Amino acid sequence: MGTVKIRRAAVGALLAGAGCIGFAPVLVRLSDVGPSATAFYRLLFALPFLWVWMWVDQSKSPVTTRPATAKDFLVLAIAGLFFTADLALWHWSLQFTSVATSTLLTNFAPLLVTATAAIFFREKITRQFVVGMLIAVGGAGLLVIDRIEFRQHQALGNALAVLTAFFYAGYLLTVKVLRARFRTPAIMAWSGIVSCISFLVVALLSNETVVPASARGWVAVIALALISHLGGQALITHALGHLPASFSSVTLLLQPLVAALLAWVLLKEALTLWQWIGGIIILCGIFLAGRKAPDAQGRTEPENM
Repeated sequence: MGTVKIRRAAVGALLAGAGCIGFAPVLVRLSDVGPSATAFYRLLFALPFLWVWMWVDQSKSPVTTRPATAKDFLVLAIAGLFFTADLALWHWSLQFTSVATSTLLTNFAPLLVTATAAIFFREKITRQFVVGMLIAVGGAGLLVIDRIEFRQHQALGNALAVLTAFFYAGYLLTVKVLRARFRTPAIMAWSGIVSCISFLVVALLSNETVVPASARGWVAVIALALISHLGGQALITHALGHLPASFSSVTLLLQPLVAALLAWVLLKEALTLWQWIGGIIILCGIFLAGRKAPDAQGRTEPENM
């Protein structure tokens, strides 16, 4: 498969992954255990599939690189801890500030990823890409603009949401580094163990309800594991091996749009005019950013999305 076809396939995987992750807020809403416990089950039910996938992948391709050194396991653990911190801090921010405000602040992650990728990964960032990124971030802001509140007592929640953006950026960048050496199932399986244990510890320390009390609760966490983690995170991890971290982070702004549409369809949450406009702007921003986004090696070439 040629470079252009591989890249287009990676873009498709990234978009599909963002769509799968978009199910997460709705499924978390349907869960009847605490937020960290929900994340624990998200990893717990996905891990068996990930380990079987890794075993099959390695048996079919003996030359596949496997983690062997202390440094390998350390970086994999860091990815798992970044993922834990990302979700845990976001869930905690929701205890002190509004969902809209938290969502807005966490969506600044693409700005952090792009700046870091340009400085440390030497990704070539074009002016057109920057304009597209800012348009997409602005569209994400419009999705929640009519529900945003900045009040004095919400300062802690807002600060946690900003920290979430940093850890989310750290997760994407760490996975980008790992994809240069390891295949998707190895990264997902090894980092997933760290995340799973970490989420359980956080859930127990937070005195959350840990065991689902209804059939709907079990279905919600199992669906979260299979759709959002096994499907969404795996597709995103795969795509990061072929696409720049900067473009990937901008494309993932599709997540809040998908979540809003699913909430409209499944939870009967009405969409305002601003949300429809914001969704259209997100799509335009992603399209513009992708027109001349650099590839994984830093080369720039038009991309028809």
